[in-house]
Amino acid sequence: MSNLQISLAVIGAVLLALIVAYNAWTNHRNSPKKPKPAEPGAAAVEPALRQEPAFDHLLDQALHGVPPASPLHHNSHVDTPLQEDRAEDVPSHAAGAPVPPAPPLVAKPKPASVPDRRLGLDKLIDAIATLHCEQAVPGDAVLAALPPTRRVGSKQFAIEGWNESSQQWEHPAANQRYNRFQAGVQLANRTGALNEIEFSEFLQKVQAFADTLHAAAEFPEMLHEVARAKSLDDFAGQHDAQLSFVLRARQAAWSAGYLQQNASRLGFVPGSMAGRMLLPAPTPGMPPLLILAFDTQAALAEDLEQSAVRDLMLSLDVAQVNRSEQPFTRLREIATVLCRVMDGVLCDQNGQPLPTMAMDPIATDLELLYDQLDGHGLSAGSVLARRLFS
Repeated sequence: MSNLQISLAVIGAVLLALIVAYNAWTNHRNSPKKPKPAEPGAAAVEPALRQEPAFDHLLDQALHGVPPASPLHHNSHVDTPLQEDRAEDVPSHAAGAPVPPAPPLVAKPKPASVPDRRLGLDKLIDAIATLHCEQAVPGDAVLAALPPTRRVGSKQFAIEGWNESSQQWEHPAANQRYNRFQAGVQLANRTGALNEIEFSEFLQKVQAFADTLHAAAEFPEMLHEVARAKSLDDFAGQHDAQLSFVLRARQAAWSAGYLQQNASRLGFVPGSMAGRMLLPAPTPGMPPLLILAFDTQAALAEDLEQSAVRDLMLSLDVAQVNRSEQPFTRLREIATVLCRVMDGVLCDQNGQPLPTMAMDPIATDLELLYDQLDGHGLSAGSVLARRLFS
């Protein structure tokens, strides 16, 4: 072979090797990022069970002792606490710009919490009927007479008895005696206000209970209670804030396993639904501080390392979380860390990147919202707020 032929062969081989190497690099660059092997001695994250706001649970506790484009949404007619795909931040930098390292999350000291004693029926959010008995009724008889369901239409319904021994209202229990009762139905929740049909069903349930125990029932006036329900629903509609932000991959997609690994390192635990992770509240039984949600099909894939996820959603249900937990600050910190570690960019729900300056006005609006809820006796994270905004 001549020198020319040898040179051409060498050049061809080099070009072929470069092409193969480029294709391999491109495939590696665009393949979903995979979770890293667990480090020896790394502490495992303990799973935590999520408990949705439930009126029955509260009674058991009593027994024992912004512009349209903004991600701040108001909604009084959503039955789920947050979007189910949602149903759960510091703005990221423009695409291509270097992302400075974020400080690690540091647990902030929280003020001492004051126990919320308003665990049962409350005139602020319930229509209440009273029942009087000629003589004390044993708890076993009361339990047998209770209606089979704890709902009236779409509203929570409950009956409490005045315990002769403890001199307190409580959910009826065996081996106790009660000489009067109160029955209540919630005036409003995220499905809307109590209407005349639901109020009529409430009257029927209470009257049947009263007849069984030979008690005299006194009912509130229907039109007055329905008007109160409408007013409360209007207030709730104007003060029900649910924040949602999208974290989108800049280049390579994430595998579901990679996403779960990074979220777990920040304290998230798997939720009851596929593709849903929760940041548990410090107090057991309370709603989660934040919700992280991503594609359900990717979460259900047989091989989580091969599933591709290009975005996730971070959500905060403002009324469900106590103000002292600083949930919005936590959301910003977590979003910053995830953007840096996973090479993502923070966007609004329309996919538009959020500049840093867009977050501070939201924080200011939230403080005003917290003050308004406090002023109406419905502080965020309180029992009454969790019942109303549920």
